[in-house]
Order: sequence, then structure tokens, then C-alpha cells
Amino acid sequence: MTDLPPLRLGIAGLGTVGAGLVSLLHENGAAIAERSGRSIEVAGVSARNPGKDRGVDLTGIAWFANASDLAKSDAIDVFVELIGGEEGPALQSVEAALEAGKHVVTANKALLARHGVYLAGLAEKKNLALNFEAAIAGGIPIVKGLRESLLGNSISRVYGILNGTSNYILTRMQREKLPFAEVLAEAQALGYAEADPSFDIDGQDAGHKLALLAALAFGVRPDFGSIHLEGIRRIEPFDFDAAEELGYRIKLLAVAIQTEDGIEARVSPTMIPKTSALARVDGALNSVAVEGDYAGLIILAGPGAGARATASSVAGDIIDIARNHISPPFILPVARLRPQTRPGMSSHEGGFYIRLSVYDRPGAIAAIATRMAEQDISLESIVQRRAPTDLPGFRRPGNGAESTPVVLITHRTREERLRAALDAIVEDGHVSGVPQTIRIEAL
Repeated sequence: MTDLPPLRLGIAGLGTVGAGLVSLLHENGAAIAERSGRSIEVAGVSARNPGKDRGVDLTGIAWFANASDLAKSDAIDVFVELIGGEEGPALQSVEAALEAGKHVVTANKALLARHGVYLAGLAEKKNLALNFEAAIAGGIPIVKGLRESLLGNSISRVYGILNGTSNYILTRMQREKLPFAEVLAEAQALGYAEADPSFDIDGQDAGHKLALLAALAFGVRPDFGSIHLEGIRRIEPFDFDAAEELGYRIKLLAVAIQTEDGIEARVSPTMIPKTSALARVDGALNSVAVEGDYAGLIILAGPGAGARATASSVAGDIIDIARNHISPPFILPVARLRPQTRPGMSSHEGGFYIRLSVYDRPGAIAAIATRMAEQDISLESIVQRRAPTDLPGFRRPGNGAESTPVVLITHRTREERLRAALDAIVEDGHVSGVPQTIRIEAL
């Protein structure tokens, strides 16, 4: 221990993570003080409902009705933002804290994905910390890994399973052969999914996290608008059966890769080899992988949310400040962060899984193969399957024509070629419904 005064925290937001942080500091405060060389105490808090029982003792801690007032208070040294949201009180209070000379720790990925460059600039002007380990994958220490341990590497690709809700739903669908809507309803009943689950199942949550990962890995400005987003609503049990036979698992994968045209960044349902480490990350767990030229492949996995795991990452960021470990939020100073070049998904190259509902008529399969060949797309396999009666696009005999699912696996090809071929196939009238396409990622 040193003779330094206590590091005083102001915590805005006392939900599960905020209450978890207060609990952690109470239970492990003595050990943290010994490790950091300085005691850490909660000097002020702010939340919407002062009378709510949060399961932690807040006796003697000053209460602030307004988060921005807490952020500017002379009673604190570090402002911990756990409010959430990319605008409103979260943005206003973080901005106020930095302008008042307070270090900031946040778990708010949406805020940083939208306003990270601006806020990082404010922090750098006054040599303040803007730490956000908990914003990307809960308890997984990926920010510190990229900021410190992997600085000697050139990163070629960063990817992972970054949303526990979607991973839970896909895991249940795979294991129990259940339709998406049924598993989603169950996840909502159990509290794994929100009443409005769009943020999770449509890829926005993972997209915010990927924007931050890309900034750290490639020295670019965080840019949520550059992320290509696809959700999991159209995944069917049939696709899991086909994936299993082909040696794959389906995951909502977030990928950022350095290409000759810029940073290709996407969140989408993806088939990955079932022998890969990420294929075994199930339920609500998260995982992040980084490929460095010297370190090789680094994979971290663990809880991506929850009071204890997220509070652990927040505490780690606070301890860095107690040790006076201050560095630019996105590794490079803001002035040296490159704007992202958006190559677009048309230039993506890789293999694809395609499910078509093909009319049972002579020459249909040959016509489909011809359209693929016209775009120089090489097919690894074509498999015709018996159709389950609940598969979208399936036509029963007697209602015009019978159709059956046909699964195509392509060799590596350019996405714009695939889209052109599928447009022509649909135009030819040999298929019903919308083709299902899932990218295949080599891991």
C-alpha cells in the first residue's frame, strides 16, 4: 500500500452490473487495495429509483438524482457509466465527466460504437482514461489483450460469438430440432431474451461490439455504420440438420478481416466447422478469437454478460486507473486512427451454403447448375432432401406444383457472383420462396 488517498468512484446505473460492482468492491476490496496499491471506494451513485432494493448496502454513499451532476462532482475521481444507450443520459454524463477531468469506465458498447472517436478525443486532451473492457464480451479480457499483450502483432482477423441471446437460441434449435419462434418465446419467458429481442437477434448488439474490436485490431475509427448485419430469424431446423451432415455448426458470427479493399466487417449466421473451438461455444457463452502474425490464433471464451462477469471487467478497468495505467482508448491517438474503407459484401469471397425450394420438374437442377456455371461458381455438392412440411417455400402436391429442398455447397467464390446467379435462378421460375444463403467461414 501507498499513502495515496482512496480512488473515489461515482457509479451511474445500479442494475445488475452496477449492483454487482458494489458487491465485488465490498467483498474483494482489501485484496484489490493490496494489488493496486490504493484503496477504492464508492463515493456516489445515481439511478432512476432511489428506493429500490438492489441487494447491496449503499449506506453512507451520496445519492445523485442526475447522472451528469454525479459525473461533474468534486467528490469523485472516476465516473462509472452503466446506464446504457447511445444517446441521452449516458452520452451527456460521460461527456460531462471527461470535460470535468474525471476518468471514465463504461460497459456501453452502443455509446462507443457511435461516439467513440469524439469521446476518446475528449479523454486524450486531458490524459484521462476511457476504459471499456466490459463493453465487448462481458468477463472476457479481450480489450486488455489487444491493448497490451498483442501489440507486437499484425492482426489479420478478429471474430467471435458476441451475443449470448442469439447463441442460446441457436444452440437450442440445433440440439432439440425446435423452430426459431418457439425457442425465442421460451428464451423470453426465462429472461434470456428481451420482450423486444431485435437488438440481439438482428445482430445490432454484436455489431456494436465488432465495431470496437475492429478499431482496436486494425487501428481504424470505430464505425458501426460500416458493419454488415444479418440476424437469425430465417434459420430453420432443416438448416441445422443439413449443417450436421456437412460437418458444420451454425453460429451468429461477428467477423472483421483485413482485405486489400479495406476492413470487411460483418455479423451474420455462419457455418463453421464443428471441429473448431468456436463450434463448441454453446448456450449464452461468448467467445473471441484473434489471429496475429506472431502470436498465432488466440481464443478466449466465457460469460458474455451477467452481473458478476461484467462487474469483474469493470473492476479491472478501475484498477488500471488506480495504478495510473492510462493509454489512448483505441490504442492509437484519435488523430492517427484511419477512417474505415467499406468494401461491401459484394466483394466478400468464401464458400456458401444455399437452400433452394426447387420445383419437381425435368431440367430444374440442370438449369440451376447452368446459372451457377455462368458466374464461374464451382459447386462442391448438390444434395436433394425430402422436405419437412413446415419448411418455408415448400409446396404440397395439389396446390400448383410440388417442390423439394435442394442444398448446394459452393467452393470459394465472390459474393456478387453468387447473388447474380441466385437472381437468375429465381427469375427462371424453377424455385419457390426466397433462397436461403449462409456463409461458410474457414476457422
